[in-house]
Amino acid sequence: MSEMNEFTPELFELIDEHGNKRCFELIDAVEMNGEQYFAMLPAIEDENFLNTDLELVILKVVDENGEEVLASIDDDDEFEEVSQYFMNDIENVYDYEDDFDEV
Repeated sequence: MSEMNEFTPELFELIDEHGNKRCFELIDAVEMNGEQYFAMLPAIEDENFLNTDLELVILKVVDENGEEVLASIDDDDEFEEVSQYFMNDIENVYDYEDDFDEV
């Protein structure tokens, strides 16, 4: 069995409300106000990914019948706070990489 390294993406297969399965790559995770949140992008599944608009998906860990599941965030204020955190975090990563490229 091959070992995972730092370049191996963490993938999740999620099922939407219509029963469709899609694969997502974990981009970032954070705990805020006692809740766990994940930021994900649809996993690249074919060579046409450069022509695809990728949308950041933000999900929350919730307890459903004693099992942890990922669910959408229904509260607009909560979603705004969490999405702003992830967007700032992503911008900081790219700003850092841009600074590194200029050296």
